[in-house]
Amino acid sequence: MQGFSRATIHEGPLDEVPPEGLRKIWGWAAVIAVGGFLFGFDTGVISGALLFIRADFSLNSFEQGSVVSVLVLGAMAGALLSGRLADRIGRRGALGLEGLVFLAGTAVAALSTGLPMLLGGRLILGLAVGAASATVPVYLSEISPPQIRGSVLTLNQLLITVGILVAYMVNVAFAGPGDWRAMIACGAVPAVVLVAGALWWLPESPAWLLAAGGRAGRERARRLIASVTNEATADRLVELRLAAARERAAEDGGRPGWHALLAPRIRPALTVGVVLAAVQQFGGINTIIYYAPTIIERTGLSTADSIYYSIAIGVINLLMTLVAVRLIERAGRRALLLFSLGAMTVTMVLLGLAFVAGWAAEPSLVFMVLYIAGFAVGMGPVFWAIIGEIFPGPARATGSGASTAVNWASNFVVSLAFLPVAKAVGEGETFWIFAAISLAGLLFTARFVPETRGREFAEVDADLLRRFGRRAPDTGPG
Repeated sequence: MQGFSRATIHEGPLDEVPPEGLRKIWGWAAVIAVGGFLFGFDTGVISGALLFIRADFSLNSFEQGSVVSVLVLGAMAGALLSGRLADRIGRRGALGLEGLVFLAGTAVAALSTGLPMLLGGRLILGLAVGAASATVPVYLSEISPPQIRGSVLTLNQLLITVGILVAYMVNVAFAGPGDWRAMIACGAVPAVVLVAGALWWLPESPAWLLAAGGRAGRERARRLIASVTNEATADRLVELRLAAARERAAEDGGRPGWHALLAPRIRPALTVGVVLAAVQQFGGINTIIYYAPTIIERTGLSTADSIYYSIAIGVINLLMTLVAVRLIERAGRRALLLFSLGAMTVTMVLLGLAFVAGWAAEPSLVFMVLYIAGFAVGMGPVFWAIIGEIFPGPARATGSGASTAVNWASNFVVSLAFLPVAKAVGEGETFWIFAAISLAGLLFTARFVPETRGREFAEVDADLLRRFGRRAPDTGPG
């Protein structure tokens, strides 16, 4: 919960949680982040499966793009619906339901007898992916004390990268017989883990219990907080969080859900969330994730080699995300974002040059790997951390959902248009467009994105309003 406040536990710095409490929080976070793993697996597995699906179903370029992008279309809808769902039935219930939808979509896609059924299965998977991608950061934010909140939030991106890497490895395992159905079906295993964890092991978010649970909910939240801190801390924290919620409700007219996003105070946070969401995708990352084998194949390597090289890309993505987990609480969110966007700009320029100049395969692979490394150390994980930190409680789920929906909408446009645009203007020139967008994101971040490391919402809110030329109201603790 943006919930273990510095000003709430005792008279000194109050964000300390005992080691045994931190271990419990990390255990919950690991299970929650299985939703991120499924996000990565279901977006990554299609890169290898598509090489065999296109032959089985005789797909043209547009139909191949549709198989990729229909998941993204479903994810847009899932993200938009997730905020209302998570506010109504709770974060835990929403995650359990999302796991069931993952299972249903996996079954339909793996058993497809033609393109329409495959598109239907991918659409169902998209609903689950989009909803989970919005719900997981909210839940992670709401169970995390400030001293580990950034690292816990980057766990989501870490599991996304693990999911992508596992998807690539599954692709290699079944590439020999060309069994794309088995590739897709492997996603059922983590979906079962998510359902079981959400329904039988994970607690409900304390922030949601305080907001929606009445007296019984407040007592459940108090007991849960006490289980990771102590009784006195839990009593005091619950009272302070309720007081802060009353102050925000009075200021914003008590508007819940989507209505809360219309409050003037929240517009700067929403602007930051949706702009970073768009830049993350229009910077070109998913052209590399989705089409890595296809791009590598065009450099002159064989189909089999292209799948193996895509595993190397997945490994770099994972390793650099681990670096981000280590750095996010030390270097801060802004520094990682600025470095990342700068690296993405430079490497996309070089990758475009490699294609335009007709260089050998090796330089293209090097620039592709460097681009992934630059993305994974900053823009990849930090975006998900920031959208879990910049919105206040009443708007957290819907703010995350709106930002995530824009992220998926941008993903949809890029994934559907990449192959046709690359064919029309050239691969290299398309990569230069991505470079220009990354540069614009760098300038936006330098001007408008606040540092959120170790800060409560009131501090972040004041910084946001200052950057947007507004005066922060006196709202008390976050």
